[in-house]
Amino acid sequence: MTLLDHVEFAVRDAEVSRRFYEQALAPLGMTRIITVGPERTRGGGTRHGFGRDGYPRLWVQDNEQAGAGTHVAFAATERTVVDAFHDAALAAGGVDNGAPGVRAHYHDHYYAAYVLDPDGVNVEVVCQAVPA
Repeated sequence: MTLLDHVEFAVRDAEVSRRFYEQALAPLGMTRIITVGPERTRGGGTRHGFGRDGYPRLWVQDNEQAGAGTHVAFAATERTVVDAFHDAALAAGGVDNGAPGVRAHYHDHYYAAYVLDPDGVNVEVVCQAVPA
C-alpha cells in the first residue's frame, strides 16, 4: 500500500517542523530521508524530506510563505496506527483537530484522526480497512 507519492509545502521554520514530523510520523514508520540546505534550493530555504524505504514523500521547506489551508492525508492499514499517530503528534506539540474515530459521512470504515502541525497544516492519518 502506498502512503502517497509526495506532498510539499512551505513552513515558517524548517527545524521546528523537522522535529515535529520526526516524532509525529514515527508510528507510520516514516523518518527524515534527506535535508537539502539553502544553497541548493530555489527559494534559499532549508528542505526536509520524510518517507520510508528511502523515498521522501513529504517535503517541508522554509523561506517561503507558509500556506494556510494545506492538508495532507497518510494511509494506514490498521486503526491502531491512526491512534498512535494522534498520540505522537499531540506529544510533539500538535493541536488536536479531530480525535481518532469513524467518519461515517465519508463511509462506515473511514477511521481517521486530524492534528494541526506547528504551522496550522491539517495532517490526517486514515485507515479505510474493514475491521476484522
